[in-house]
Amino acid sequence: MEGALIARDRVGVQDFVLLDSHTSETAFLNNLRKRYQENLIYTYIGTLLVSVNPYKELDIYTMTQMQLYRGVNFFELPPHLYAIADNAYRVMCSEYNNHFILISGESGAGKTEASKKILQYYAVTCPTTEQLQIVRDRLLLSNPVLEAFGNAKTLRNDNSSRFGKYMDIQFDFKGAPVGGHILSYLIEKSRVVHQNHGERNFHIFYQLLEGGDKDLLCWLGLERNPQKYSYLIQGRCAKVFSINDKNDWKIVRKAFSIIDFSEKDIEHLFGIVASVLHFGNIQFEEDSNGHAIIRNGTQIKWISKVSLSSQIVLSPLNVDLAFYARDAVAKAIYGRTFTWLVNKINGSLANKDSTRKTVIGLLDIYGFEVLDTNSFEQFCINYCNEKLQQLLIEMTLKAEQEEYELEGIEWEPIPYFNNKIICDLVEQKYKGIISILDEECLRPGEATDLSFLEKLEEKVGDHAHFVTRKLADQKTRKSIDWVDFRLLHYAGEVTYCAVGKCEQNVSLEVLCNSKNGIIRDCFLLSELDNRRRPETVATQFKNSLTSLIEILMSKEPSYVRCIKPNENKEPGKFDDYLIRHQVKYLGLMEHLRVRRAGFAYRRKYELFLQRYKSLCPATWPHWHGPAAEGVERLIKYIGYKPEEYKLGRTKIFIRFPKTLFATEDAFELRKHLLGMVSACWRGALARKEAKKRTWAVQIIRKFINGFINRKKPLCPENVEFVRLVQYTYFMKLRDHLPKNVLDKSWLQPPSILEETSEMLQKICIRNLVRKYCRGVTAERKVQLQQKVVASAIFRGKKEGYLQSINQPFMETRLKNDINPKVLQLIHGEKIKYVTPVVKYDRNGFKARERLLVLTQSAAYVVEMAKIKQKIDYATLKGNGVSHCQIFSFPSMNLRVKRQTSKTCNSLSTCSLQFRVGSGKEGTMIFTVGQEPQIFKAKNGQLTVVRFHLNTGNMTCAFSSDAQPSWRARLTLSCKCLLYKLLRKRPPFLFQRAEMCMTKLPGQHLTYIR
Repeated sequence: MEGALIARDRVGVQDFVLLDSHTSETAFLNNLRKRYQENLIYTYIGTLLVSVNPYKELDIYTMTQMQLYRGVNFFELPPHLYAIADNAYRVMCSEYNNHFILISGESGAGKTEASKKILQYYAVTCPTTEQLQIVRDRLLLSNPVLEAFGNAKTLRNDNSSRFGKYMDIQFDFKGAPVGGHILSYLIEKSRVVHQNHGERNFHIFYQLLEGGDKDLLCWLGLERNPQKYSYLIQGRCAKVFSINDKNDWKIVRKAFSIIDFSEKDIEHLFGIVASVLHFGNIQFEEDSNGHAIIRNGTQIKWISKVSLSSQIVLSPLNVDLAFYARDAVAKAIYGRTFTWLVNKINGSLANKDSTRKTVIGLLDIYGFEVLDTNSFEQFCINYCNEKLQQLLIEMTLKAEQEEYELEGIEWEPIPYFNNKIICDLVEQKYKGIISILDEECLRPGEATDLSFLEKLEEKVGDHAHFVTRKLADQKTRKSIDWVDFRLLHYAGEVTYCAVGKCEQNVSLEVLCNSKNGIIRDCFLLSELDNRRRPETVATQFKNSLTSLIEILMSKEPSYVRCIKPNENKEPGKFDDYLIRHQVKYLGLMEHLRVRRAGFAYRRKYELFLQRYKSLCPATWPHWHGPAAEGVERLIKYIGYKPEEYKLGRTKIFIRFPKTLFATEDAFELRKHLLGMVSACWRGALARKEAKKRTWAVQIIRKFINGFINRKKPLCPENVEFVRLVQYTYFMKLRDHLPKNVLDKSWLQPPSILEETSEMLQKICIRNLVRKYCRGVTAERKVQLQQKVVASAIFRGKKEGYLQSINQPFMETRLKNDINPKVLQLIHGEKIKYVTPVVKYDRNGFKARERLLVLTQSAAYVVEMAKIKQKIDYATLKGNGVSHCQIFSFPSMNLRVKRQTSKTCNSLSTCSLQFRVGSGKEGTMIFTVGQEPQIFKAKNGQLTVVRFHLNTGNMTCAFSSDAQPSWRARLTLSCKCLLYKLLRKRPPFLFQRAEMCMTKLPGQHLTYIR
């Protein structure tokens, strides 16, 4: 809002509170005129919204505008009806309390349109579901139905609401609309039977005649021409250019189906509308006795057909009273039918869920009326406005006082006109005007308008706000008739005509036996049996108004005051006299006076500091302390005087608008200077950016040319491109180099770097090898040498060999340490390897557990703590290799012969023949069985049975063509001797090579002596 102050000379201020001359009506009107001429129809008075009817379509109610105001701080954007609606909704959701929006103004000021816009805003912005959409449609479509039965064309407005309406919109805990409830007040029943020149009856009569089906009109006994009905021709303007009755009829019919009206309800409702028209065409003549009679009973027949019963009731009345009774019945039927209609709509809007709801109420009420002739209805309307003005002032004062107390600022009493004295004049028990009117209407005997006036002079004649011709001074007496009385309202003087007050205040209690279901619901038989004195219309209105005030007092208020700029509905025309009159009776100046009695401007510290921080070096560009301290530093630097402001707990309060204007002007100047600096800086940045773009174009062009010539020898045309390719490849290669010698991956080079890439790969591999070799320890080197020997023996001959390469050689296979006595017996020779073995005797092949200990020079067979045998490596004679392998020992020869058994598929048997000494021979049989074992067979041969597992090839003890499904179990000493003879290597390699040999599951290595 502050941003618009710089243009205040042209468009005024957005909040009247910021007017310097806030007590001047002229200043108020000038500000309103400036904004109206710029199509700015909304202006605030604090949180009250003043709306001026533009009489033309403005592009300020779009979906974009709805989303713009959704969830935004109230004063952050320009004044708008959506800001009022959104603020009420947000506070309701956050604080979980009830709100109401009071929309008031005279006929033609735009009250009904304002309530429609608020409903549309909630329909669009609130969360919804498919079920809630039904409720939303009913809320929206209840308006066309109520407008059809409750609105009419008047001299001031083509769609004037002739009743007061209060609608509660119910919301669930999610903020979604789930239901509603409508209260109606004081429908203008007199319009049913009488309209002034240039006005129409209620819209529904013309809509039925213009849009109703031919069959429907025929059943109702109606014709399309409205000129044939007495109740429709008194205003002499049945056709209005701005109203499309036929199209409106379609909308009403659609609304009936959505609001859940049954066909029977619609039939009875239209029957009542038609009956009212037929009532108006009933004519009376005087008979010889002076009584009224009906010559033509056609209208009576149609009425009895479509709504009332055919029962005949005779009552001797003269012609005048007969016409009065006819009109009274028509008004009573229409008035109660309208109440039934509202209740029916409420039934369709009711929410059956019993959980707690929050509500936002919309009060669309008639404004203060001052006509040439002011009747009983104007009296009730103005009394209602007195009560609402009293409520407005009280709640505004209460809100101001609460804010001051909350902020810790001393409250100063505000002088204002308290209109409670006028409200008491009208409603006080026993002494008020309404009580006197009731007394006159219900007392025995005939009540007259003059007797009512005399009673008023007697009981309230000394009241300062009541005047009659008899009580007025010489000057005032000329403007008051003998049957008039004048009240001095808060908005000004209004003269009321007492004629007809008593008649209009009598309620009609008949029509209880109608065959029309709606009329039966409206006129109950119990009313005839009730002997209590019935309440008059004035008392009923007072009671309903009291109930409404209680409802509003329980809710948080928001206010919209609607103003009509001219009588001719011309866009752009601003009638000062008319608007001054409305400003007065809407109480806007009084409200402004209350709102400005303290401080004109108040904002939270954070918002104030964020906007004006550039005015103080200490707060610009960022303030890092508490916002309150920053604001205090800021205003001291600007030079605020102590009487110009107060600092509350969360807000700064500025007393005078001129203080705020000076601050805003300084801010605009600083913003202008900053804008110039910013423009220069942006220009420098733009020029720099343009140079970058030019350079980029040249580089791109150069590289495109280089790509085209990339295969040519290095030249000025491609040198940049080639350098880029080289750099890119080398940078990528840096992150993708091989991690070790075995990693053969290498980044694929571009074609122009293939030779370079090959050289780099060789260098890289050599470097990795060099690093690896330098990192190998002496112990690790010995291990690798042993691995090389083992690889030469077992590579390609043993399954699972590749998996054993990375396993380190073991020094021993013993679970426990060697007996110390054995270590003494071998005289401290360095032990290279120890493994448990099983000895099988030559005689009977009895198994005996032994240890095979290999040292640097000999092999020892050990039993417990004894050395059973020592084999010096020097005694080994040698080894010969052929199809079968022969192991030569000093006392034992072994021959390996392979024999195949054809008894089982994929199984084979191998035998080992041996000779010991001078002739002792034997055979070992290697075969496959269900479980591994070694035993002496029945034929006396040693048999080795292994479990059937396809786990590897024959070991080196067999010829190269041995079947892969076999593993030989040879004496470990034989293996060791074999390695010694074949490789001439020291015995410590035996243990390494032996690791590549496998054992039978669960068995030790075998040793045969």
